[in-house]
Amino acid sequence: MTALLKVDGISKRFRGLVAVDRLSFEVPQGSIFAVIGPNGAGKTTLFNMIAGVFAPDGGTISFAGERIDGLTPDKVCQRGIGRTYQIVRPFPALSVEDNVIVGALLHRPRVADARIHALDVLRRLDLFGKRAQRASSLTLPDRKRLEVARALATDPKLLLLDEVMAGLRPTETDRIVSILRDLNRDTGLTILLIEHVMRAVMALAGQILVLNHGKPIAQGVPREVVQDRAVIDSYLGAEALS
Repeated sequence: MTALLKVDGISKRFRGLVAVDRLSFEVPQGSIFAVIGPNGAGKTTLFNMIAGVFAPDGGTISFAGERIDGLTPDKVCQRGIGRTYQIVRPFPALSVEDNVIVGALLHRPRVADARIHALDVLRRLDLFGKRAQRASSLTLPDRKRLEVARALATDPKLLLLDEVMAGLRPTETDRIVSILRDLNRDTGLTILLIEHVMRAVMALAGQILVLNHGKPIAQGVPREVVQDRAVIDSYLGAEALS
């Protein structure tokens, strides 16, 4: 499969701390690729470099065959990379529909066109029936799905999901897993996710990259990665073998 995203030897330091250390990997087009690891492993720093929040101190990031490292977040989004955040921050006073319209306006400057796209996205995320509610009134599971909807409205080719299932009950996790699987299958959307909920990772990902202290310690198909001794010792724990 052709690589949609190629990360080649990137590093990021914050004073004396090496958050990401010469990391390389590729995300094939049309795949679902997961990045896991303990807190402080460098996962969100990696996302921030891909999304343009930080420029790497070294190495390159290429998307659809063109370098994007050093671009601003708005330029990265325009290229076709959407992202969510660990802490969801919708526009609380706006309706659910208007929150998604804001994202849709990126490529659809006519409000009528943006609204049509936003409503389609809300249907996919099971939020159409709540489109008139204020975002501030939503439950946590609905806010999580709204966060995905806002990113999806920007028409991404690559969707970066930062712990969208954190804090959800298993049934709520399964609901989002089903939505993401359908999106990937029906639209060919490439998904790169950071996730601690292994139930979701195992159900979704075709490939897993495991980070620890900013470095990769394992990469491969899920059933092999979760049996890797370094992954068990540093992150999953002995219960992974049971």
